[in-house]
Amino acid sequence: MSLESAAVLDPLTNQFTSLNDLAPELASLQDLANRGSWRSILDKVASARSLSILTKPHDHLTYLSYNVLALAKLRRFPDASTELDSLDDLDSPEYRYESYPQIYPNRSGSMVPFVLRWLHAMIPFKLENRREGMDRLYILLDFVRTKIKDREDSNQEASLKVWRRREVFVINFIIGQHLHSKEFVVCLDLIRDLITRGCLDPILLSKLGYIQMQIGDLEGAKGSFNKIEAMLNEEKNNESLSEIELKNLVNRNKALMYLVVKDYVSAVREYEECIERDHTDVVAINNKALCLMYSRDLPDSIKGLENALERVPTVALNETIVVNLCSMYELAYVNHSDIKRTLSNWIARVAPDDFDTSCTRI
Repeated sequence: MSLESAAVLDPLTNQFTSLNDLAPELASLQDLANRGSWRSILDKVASARSLSILTKPHDHLTYLSYNVLALAKLRRFPDASTELDSLDDLDSPEYRYESYPQIYPNRSGSMVPFVLRWLHAMIPFKLENRREGMDRLYILLDFVRTKIKDREDSNQEASLKVWRRREVFVINFIIGQHLHSKEFVVCLDLIRDLITRGCLDPILLSKLGYIQMQIGDLEGAKGSFNKIEAMLNEEKNNESLSEIELKNLVNRNKALMYLVVKDYVSAVREYEECIERDHTDVVAINNKALCLMYSRDLPDSIKGLENALERVPTVALNETIVVNLCSMYELAYVNHSDIKRTLSNWIARVAPDDFDTSCTRI
């Protein structure tokens, strides 16, 4: 197959002027998603369906993907599952471009968005059906690896990079599920298999180090973290992280090693380097505050989280930071209920639709 033919047949390599060229008013949907306006997305999808503006088969799948995502974000998992159940098998000919030659001339392949396949695998976990979820995840992983093989055989480099990132994404989630059940051996096997096949993704290597720390293999964890640090000195371009993100990952890993031996002062120093480099690094902000709390410096730990919420609310406003901040309030103040209520009122004004306000524990 020639590169020109591959470009026509592979939607991932096609060029579009705007999101609206992909589906009607898609740019508006994406903007709502970026702002966390998930209820507005549900309204927009319902309106588009009632007004019959979705005229092509892939339009319906695209809008359905946003609808399921919005339902999941709003924790309406039974409704999201019902929406998914309205579909046939995701690999059905009904969802392939070549089944509609008049609408999609010279195009072939699945029109199912990857996010829809992902949601199809993820929703069962939210409904406490782990076995079904794990089955779907491994089916999705097989699907992704088939796509990788196809693109390797046809020399489709741009698309190949996308599918390799998706492979790492799926495996990271699979590992997370196995970790939740303390199935450490399975996690290690999955990561080492990827590394053996040439994948040196720094996030995946970090996860390997975290698992090694959990099972007490501190030397192994240090070796994994050292491999990531060595990437800083290599010439080749890292595809998953920017230079700043990679440097911060290295610092955060060093901080973890200090935390193991309760050297909170050194850990704080590593996190401060991260924050100086990128003031939106919420992992470093949160962990620095925890280190200060463990060092019995509650005023500075509270100040650090409050400053982050004030400075970068769209990034720092997540349930983990709010839970930790409220815990610090409870330790530091007698009138913590009033302080948490003030925080809760502020959150109600600025938080996205999917923010879980119960994390303030009022």
